[in-house]
Amino acid sequence: MATDTVSNPGESPDHVSDPRRRDFLNIAAVAFPAVGGGVAVLVPLINQMSPSADVLAQSTTEIDLTKIQPGQGVITSFRKQPLFVRNLTPKEIAEADAVPVGSLRDPETLEQRTKDGKKNWLITLGVCTHLGCIPLGINEGDNRGKFGGYFCPCHGSQYDTAARIRQGPAPKNLAVPDYKFTSPTTVLVG
Repeated sequence: MATDTVSNPGESPDHVSDPRRRDFLNIAAVAFPAVGGGVAVLVPLINQMSPSADVLAQSTTEIDLTKIQPGQGVITSFRKQPLFVRNLTPKEIAEADAVPVGSLRDPETLEQRTKDGKKNWLITLGVCTHLGCIPLGINEGDNRGKFGGYFCPCHGSQYDTAARIRQGPAPKNLAVPDYKFTSPTTVLVG
């Protein structure tokens, strides 16, 4: 007995129609340009959020320490904020070391705030941790407050020679940014 198969005109008898495959191909044909168009829109949008060249240039600051004598300090800029660089005298180091760390509001030793072997170089952001004022004390003759470090005249915060908060409303010590010595007389901040 012979079996006859009925087929659509133009279709080979071996081809079986699969509607799921056809639906997938239709969806893929529509989705591919939509996904590609979405990526084409998102890439520039995300790329514009990357830092520009001028911002990247400000992300590090190199400081030449040769002109800063013991007891002196300079103010430079780091990421548009004042940066205090101070060459501590042996007396200032001794004063900072004499303070019992447990008596401090934000307990840190001078060693924790400086680099090994470079204890005399104190590098801090010059921004009071209370309300963001710029403390005095970096220049000779400035009011350095009761503790010989920095004094914020706006609200009375007083910092010692290691830039640690000792009195007043500031909750934290002056911040120490990431930095490294690239040579015995050069520091790279950032």
